[in-house]
Amino acid sequence: MNTTHRPVLLAEAVTALISGPLIRHSDPSKNILLIDGTFGRGGHTQALLKALGPNARMISFDKDLDAIAVGKSLNDPRLTIVHNSFAQMDQYAEPESVDGILLDLGISSPQVDEAHRGFSFRREGPLDMRMDTEHGLTAAEWLEQASPEEITRVIKTYGEERFAFQIAKAIVAKREEGLPPKTTLELASLVASVVRTREAGQDPATRTFQALRIFINRELEDLELGLKAAIKLLKPGARLAVISFHSLEDRIVKQFLQAHANVVVPRGLPVREKDLPQSALEIIGRVKPSEQEVQENPRARSAIMRVAEKRQELSA
Repeated sequence: MNTTHRPVLLAEAVTALISGPLIRHSDPSKNILLIDGTFGRGGHTQALLKALGPNARMISFDKDLDAIAVGKSLNDPRLTIVHNSFAQMDQYAEPESVDGILLDLGISSPQVDEAHRGFSFRREGPLDMRMDTEHGLTAAEWLEQASPEEITRVIKTYGEERFAFQIAKAIVAKREEGLPPKTTLELASLVASVVRTREAGQDPATRTFQALRIFINRELEDLELGLKAAIKLLKPGARLAVISFHSLEDRIVKQFLQAHANVVVPRGLPVREKDLPQSALEIIGRVKPSEQEVQENPRARSAIMRVAEKRQELSA
């Protein structure tokens, strides 16, 4: 099993969570509870536990069975590994019981590098793309049964691909010939035959593979559910840090944080400032990888981490 993975914004994510007032001012012997929404290969999880005391606890989620196996091999009594999506995190902790939550979105290096997972358009493998290989349709199975309109919608919506209709048409044509794409390179070649122009340095299949991966794994739906769950679970003063890797994810995170950080009052209402409802979050800031990190790990180049803090309760 390939466990090589370089966590993005590692130091920055640790600092963002433990420098919040709730953890910074707490007693080191206190039972601090953190959640890592995507264990991956444990980089963020282990760094956070290392920065905290022996009484700290961590619940780490992942849909990927390989990641779960790595997590269980750590044998850290402070760590609970859950084979599930972080969208379900509110089933594993009580409301306002968590001192910090990290959501590292996207895909891990081993998932891309291991050809049999079907995520890479550069390596030959079965067209799978499922994070959780125990459930759901593979990308190949879905492409064999989806309508041209549905394929177009998915590739256009989740890949922001302007040639979505042409790609869908080519896939359906191959399917009608009895030759639907079943491997990664078959699909990549088919897409390349249709997509004639692309940004410099970007493979023609990049957007299509991104779209199928996001759709097959319900990544954006999970993100929206996970953000809602996070607000319920965080204690007042606790922090949420979210690392995203493409505009669709970042847009959802940005809009969610802004919606919960601003109180909207209809114009003209005679409302006094002290009577306004308190917004749930305070936006702390946005962090991008340093030039050095991008040079050492090119997969970090599109990452953005947004940090927010749940507002402290009003004093009586």
